[in-house]
Amino acid sequence: MPLPKIATPIYELEIPSLKKNIRYRPFLVKEEKILIIAMESEDSKQIANAVKTVISNCILSKGIKIDDLATFDIEYLFLNIRGKSVGETVDVLITCPDDNVTKVPVSINLDEISIQEQEGHNKDIKLDDTLTMRMKYPSMAEFIKNNFNNGEGIGVNESFDLICACINQVYSEEESWIGSECSKKELSEFVDQLTSKQFKQIEKFFETMPKLSHNIQIKNPNTGIESEVVLEGLPAFFV
Repeated sequence: MPLPKIATPIYELEIPSLKKNIRYRPFLVKEEKILIIAMESEDSKQIANAVKTVISNCILSKGIKIDDLATFDIEYLFLNIRGKSVGETVDVLITCPDDNVTKVPVSINLDEISIQEQEGHNKDIKLDDTLTMRMKYPSMAEFIKNNFNNGEGIGVNESFDLICACINQVYSEEESWIGSECSKKELSEFVDQLTSKQFKQIEKFFETMPKLSHNIQIKNPNTGIESEVVLEGLPAFFV
């Protein structure tokens, strides 16, 4: 007689960028193994595949393309899946900002962590009286590059590659050019001809786009000084 199947709970969650509810389950031991092996390897490609595999396996709703989701969607989904899988809280060590040395252990309720939207954020960047450029959020590939790059900062070339990858459309009242239908060279040459003022608008798009964020109050046990610390991005909670 075969062993019985274990019932797995099912939860619902709204994908922030799509405003669409999905059904998902916690990750299982087989998926936790994948994550542990990937994190121990410290290889960004392996981590990318692990995160993608876990999210793909755990989302039960049809029609969700993981590769097309915004970076903050990936962060939010993974954090919630993690919370329902191994516990509703995560323990992190926070460095006290008053001395930048003392580390304080903090337990954070994952249900309190949310996607924060900033004022002034706009996907449409008006380039001149005729042309407007519509941006899209970084994909799964860009998410991995920026979050699991083994401590290396993103370089100039990578920054320009990211911008080119996030151009969704350039349009006027009469014509429209789709970013995905343009070559990398065409997009790069288009970005190169932007003015500094136009480029700053692109930077503002990335600086103000929604992000996983949580504010916590900590007290330095050595100095007695209380400080507010903002945790942003999945790596801050990835344990």
